[in-house]
Amino acid sequence: MHAISVVLVALVALLHAYILVLEMFLWQRGPGRGLSGFDAEMARATAPLAANQGLYNGFLAAGLVWGLIADDPTGRQVQIFFLSCVIVAGVYGAATANRRILFVQALPAAVTLATVVAAG
Repeated sequence: MHAISVVLVALVALLHAYILVLEMFLWQRGPGRGLSGFDAEMARATAPLAANQGLYNGFLAAGLVWGLIADDPTGRQVQIFFLSCVIVAGVYGAATANRRILFVQALPAAVTLATVVAAG
C-alpha cells in the first residue's frame, strides 16, 4: 500500500504542477482557454487572477513533493496536510466556480489521502 500511496501523491503533485503551468503561463493560449472556456478578451482580463491561482497550485505541488522526500513521520504528516488542503480547495472550487473541480481535484486527492492513511 505504501508504494501505491507514493505514486498517487506524486500524481496529485504533478496534476497541480500542470495546473500551475496552465494558469500562470498558458491562460491566454489554447490550453488555458480550453480549461476556462473564456474568449480571448475574458482570458486577458482574468489572467492576473488565474496566475495567482496557479501560484497557489504550485504551493500545493511543492508541499506534496516535500511530503514525499521528508522522512517519516514528518513526510506522512505533510502529505496528509497538503492533500487535505487540496480537498478543501477542490470542494470550495466546485461550490463556487465549476463542479468539474470536484472530480478533477478533490476526488483524486481524497482517494490519495485514503491510501496515505491506510499505508500508515
